[in-house]
Amino acid sequence: MTTITTTPGQLAIRLVIYFGVILVALIAVATVFPQLRSYFPVGGTPDILMLPGEGDEFMESDVDAPADMDERIYERIDARLKAAIIVANYLFSTVLLMLPVTWVYMAMKRGVGYHETFVRTLIVLPICITAVVLLIQESLPLAFGLAALVAAVRFRVNLKDTLDAIYVFCAISVGLSSGVGYVGVAAVMTMFFCFANIVLWYLNYGTNPIEERKRAAKLAKHEEAS
Repeated sequence: MTTITTTPGQLAIRLVIYFGVILVALIAVATVFPQLRSYFPVGGTPDILMLPGEGDEFMESDVDAPADMDERIYERIDARLKAAIIVANYLFSTVLLMLPVTWVYMAMKRGVGYHETFVRTLIVLPICITAVVLLIQESLPLAFGLAALVAAVRFRVNLKDTLDAIYVFCAISVGLSSGVGYVGVAAVMTMFFCFANIVLWYLNYGTNPIEERKRAAKLAKHEEAS
């Protein structure tokens, strides 16, 4: 069985092209369609995502003003549509940012193997975190409710490799940054995270000869069994 390997240099070039295409696309959209800039997930969570409750804008004084009420209904529909688009952009941004992180993880772990479910978790986890942060916002009761829910579920993850825990922390950081509307911060952090791992991988920083021999023997045994 042939194993396809990726060198640090190839992976770095791939990431440069990936981030470059996204940057050029964002600049092009912002230039050609300046009205869409308000939908970009940057600059903090917009006030439009913290809408009042249903019917808060319909006071008793509005009963005698049906035309004004219709206008307010259309405004509220437009606001909710815009909020839905912004939330979708937030969630989609987390996927775009976590894809290169999974590429780095799979390339670095290809020699020792990895679980495909963990790779998928790295992409899905920040989506859930972003949604939760958007729901909580500045609501203290919701925050306590989330803590109680997590304690009830007793969610646990058993990670044998310390590096896996670092990647989970990266996914959490991306989700939190996106949830509060600072996707730009998440993007910069993701780029530094990916290229720092590539540089350390290229330099074989912290390599233990004993562990390397064990890893080579394990890989050779795996290839013989295949």
